[in-house]
Amino acid sequence: MDFSYLEQAGKVALVTGGSRGIGRATALALAGAGADVAISGRKLPDLEQVAEEIRALGRRALAVQAHNREAADIERLAATVLGEFGRVDILVNNAATNPVMAPLLDVEEKTYDQIMTTNVKGYFLLSQLIARKMVEQGAGNIVNVASIGGISPDPGLGIYCVSKAAILMLTKAMAKELGPKGIRVNAVAPGVVQTRFSEALWRNADLMAEELSHTPLKRIAQPDEVARTILYLVSDAALYVTGQAVVMDGGGSL
Repeated sequence: MDFSYLEQAGKVALVTGGSRGIGRATALALAGAGADVAISGRKLPDLEQVAEEIRALGRRALAVQAHNREAADIERLAATVLGEFGRVDILVNNAATNPVMAPLLDVEEKTYDQIMTTNVKGYFLLSQLIARKMVEQGAGNIVNVASIGGISPDPGLGIYCVSKAAILMLTKAMAKELGPKGIRVNAVAPGVVQTRFSEALWRNADLMAEELSHTPLKRIAQPDEVARTILYLVSDAALYVTGQAVVMDGGGSL
């Protein structure tokens, strides 16, 4: 029996928000499995550091500065990656924002727009551009990084949770439309992950005590754990999996 189903040799991946946290871990996991990897984000020097880590694994790497909230940046990102590699086999939509922790009644319109444009519209626009190429190829995988907050909202993170709920439905809609064209679309829905993005949560002792009190595994997730799940979803081990959201919250939603 062939157990090489996690291998990604000959594949090209694009990971947004690839300079740190889940994005960096995912880029390195895909490179470790044999894929060439393009990464995007707002800070080019940080991206270049990760690109060097990818090259150290013997894979091609491309760092592209692009803001997930800017349509022009997204178009340039897709064109640059396709121009360099000629194809994209794996798209991981990971870049996201949550600039405030506040009650819904205190969230300003500009904050709402910032979150929804980055977290939902950005995912949609890039997926649309890349999926068109995947349709030409006759195959492809898209993984959207959502959140357990898209299933069960947290006070103070309301609009962020709404954006992640939208991503879960976008995943299903894309999976239904793109499946007949050979493209699988899935999502991961982590709980708290120990990254800089969620530092305000995991460094808050009271919040973590509450979180861990109903989490059977009694710890929060690490970026590498999310990355390995993404690798599974884009691999041949998950060939009959599409339109699904893998909840990764240590059992906290049980």
